[in-house]
Amino acid sequence: MSEAVLKYLEDNRESLLKKMENFLSIPSVSTDSSNKQDVLKAADFVANYLKEIGFHSVEIKETAGHPLVYAEWLEEKDAQTALFYGHYDVQPADPYELWDSEPFQPEIRNGRIFARGASDDKGQVFMHLAVFEAYMKTEGRLPMNLKVCIEGEEEIGSENLYPFLEDHKDKLTSDFAIISDSGMVEKGQPTMLYGLKGFTGLEFHVQGPNRDLHSGLYGGAVKNPAMAMSHLLASLKNPDEYVTVPGFYDDVEKLADEERAMMNQAPGENYTESIGIPETMPEKGFTVNEHLMARPTLEINGLTSGYQGQGTKTIIPSTASAKITCRLVPGQDPQKIQDLLVDYIENNAPKGVSVSVKREPLSAKAYKVDPNHPLLQKAADNLADAFGKDTVFVRLGGSIPVVESIDQMFGIPVVLLGFGTPEDNLHSPNESFPLDHFDKGMEVLVKYYRDVAYLEK
Repeated sequence: MSEAVLKYLEDNRESLLKKMENFLSIPSVSTDSSNKQDVLKAADFVANYLKEIGFHSVEIKETAGHPLVYAEWLEEKDAQTALFYGHYDVQPADPYELWDSEPFQPEIRNGRIFARGASDDKGQVFMHLAVFEAYMKTEGRLPMNLKVCIEGEEEIGSENLYPFLEDHKDKLTSDFAIISDSGMVEKGQPTMLYGLKGFTGLEFHVQGPNRDLHSGLYGGAVKNPAMAMSHLLASLKNPDEYVTVPGFYDDVEKLADEERAMMNQAPGENYTESIGIPETMPEKGFTVNEHLMARPTLEINGLTSGYQGQGTKTIIPSTASAKITCRLVPGQDPQKIQDLLVDYIENNAPKGVSVSVKREPLSAKAYKVDPNHPLLQKAADNLADAFGKDTVFVRLGGSIPVVESIDQMFGIPVVLLGFGTPEDNLHSPNESFPLDHFDKGMEVLVKYYRDVAYLEK
């Protein structure tokens, strides 16, 4: 049944790649106001493509920020209805001098297409649109009902997406959601993602004297804010990578032995080669894979204090600041964790300095779906068929806040079917996407949409 669809994709590969290159050429950087017209152009590209494909209802929905594109094809009365979510906005390309080719002039070399957004998320969004086109051009219809929501603010927090989802809850109701904004544990290794970590964070500021001081004249008389900050930060974890904030682990979901075994079947990255560290440091009692996927983390993301110029300036800095974020697991509430951190920092501030805390406004709960769910098992089968290897099941250490929102608002499973690789350089210079994943990924999507169309609800 899907052979004609697959043949269409094969026969039209070059024209589809050219169309994707046109999409990638649009510098739809959502964070920069100077790119506002480019963001609108990218929304127009998505909307026009959906119209060309044959979606009956296609709208560009205005928001308080960048618009989102919404479309429907609801012609299969008894079939499943899927909500496909993606985003057309991209990260800034800076620093430009580190790119080997122009970030918004796609270039194919060494089996990869290089461009900002090639993997995150334009390239993966385009794969779905191309599959929809192939179905419509060959069979005149899609194998199941589709609701498509492609936004333009994912890279800046999706602030205006959530009101849209809430305001159009009845319209968007579906049997499941599907998102391709993630990747595989390694190139060519089919991977089924069944969980994501949550997120919360804060920034805190240590204030000492009202100005920087001469370290010879005042050293020994005043508390150094940089030292006070160091003591406070060091107290947040012990040498076993265990977070010492009281209550931090109270609600952590226990990791079952069978799930630990499944996690450890996934290939691990060779960190000595890839990032140049001498050894890994997971929490005591857990493997690297287990800590990455299923244990919470607390990380220092930034430190600022004192003189940063060339040479020495013998001062006691007047201030110090630090940024902290936590990746959370099922059971943990972001607000509760943030409260625990604030209480700990305020109650353990060293003498001689004052501390103020600024809370990170964005947060998300962790997401997890049963890896044995039929929707995931069917995706795993399709992945294995296309890539020629058994699919591994993993949870991701990162966060995709919209997943948790869809889960909370609609109560439906979210299928995270990503085709990226660790070498894609997301958010970095020389972002790219492997073309064999482009081809095999579309094969997976063709078969998946067909195979789940009439899956028992």
